[in-house]
Amino acid sequence: MAGLKLQAVSKSWDGKTQVIQPLTLDVADGEFIVMVGPSGCGKSTLLRMVAGLERVTSGDIWIDRKRVTEMEPKDRGIAMVFQNYALYPHMSVEENMAWGLKIRGMGKAHIAEKVREAARILELDGLLKRRPRELSGGQRQRVAMGRAIVRDPAVFLFDEPLSNLDAKLRVQMRLELQQLHRRLKTTSLYVTHDQVEAMTLAQRVMVMNKGIAEQIGTPVEVYEKPASRFVASFIGSPAMNLLDGQLDASGTRFVLPNGMQLPIPAGRREYAGRRMTLGIRPEHIALSSQAEGGVPMVIDTLEILGADNLAHGRFGELKMVVRLPHQQRPNAGTTLWLHLPDEHLHLFDGETGMRV
Repeated sequence: MAGLKLQAVSKSWDGKTQVIQPLTLDVADGEFIVMVGPSGCGKSTLLRMVAGLERVTSGDIWIDRKRVTEMEPKDRGIAMVFQNYALYPHMSVEENMAWGLKIRGMGKAHIAEKVREAARILELDGLLKRRPRELSGGQRQRVAMGRAIVRDPAVFLFDEPLSNLDAKLRVQMRLELQQLHRRLKTTSLYVTHDQVEAMTLAQRVMVMNKGIAEQIGTPVEVYEKPASRFVASFIGSPAMNLLDGQLDASGTRFVLPNGMQLPIPAGRREYAGRRMTLGIRPEHIALSSQAEGGVPMVIDTLEILGADNLAHGRFGELKMVVRLPHQQRPNAGTTLWLHLPDEHLHLFDGETGMRV
């Protein structure tokens, strides 16, 4: 196994505008890291820099304790899996998986052994003579992974490998990727825009925004203690409710634009009078007919999801989303009361957007 280290790595296309701000990341031997963020945040560019497909503007990349910053892709000990599979249509599954080893001059017997082992791991044994056009999307993706596995790389790089699959198949392939990583224990760097993929696959998640790593942490850490307003809004489905306002002079109450005030249990005296954002996740709000200690909310619409429901409503001009148990189905126009548990309130600085 091998580790991966990015040391103050940055990227600029024109020498002025940085698409990747200086970024440092240590990936331990056998760790599975997922980079997640919206389109254009720089995650795929960063992955291509690790692969050697894009030049690094500044900083260094280390794989297995070797500096690879200027090395050619073929010399870095990496294997990359793309979203479009990149399979040769005129070759069989077996030939596609063997091709990289063949051009490296490996002996036929050794190639055959490695292809058979990868095919067994990926349950492709009975498909080795088929062409890509004869395979399903999930099978093609397995072939692409098999082609990477036979190379025995130090690091796997995955660039949105599941984005072309339908929803049901994505779930299946997520499970297969988890099982594959547990079996091979190869250091992996995975790029996706899908937060569900990030949260279910990663040992640690790196949330990116505008070329900056806004937070690096376990899925639980990123969900429970988002480091910034952006992370809070990006991680979670539906997104965290975010309310802009300011703290009063005592730092103990959050004042909304409509004049309504909410108590801040811990108190933030050092931020008294400053603009802030208050956040709470839909699943952490209680909605009841009991007015005491609550905030009135008028229900606008109800989404019935089966296991639970999403109530969309407003108090004053402010909109809120609340996740409800499946048996709680308030009618549109009903007024109920929001109860916001102290331990689930998040505060973000109104200027920097960072957690306080």
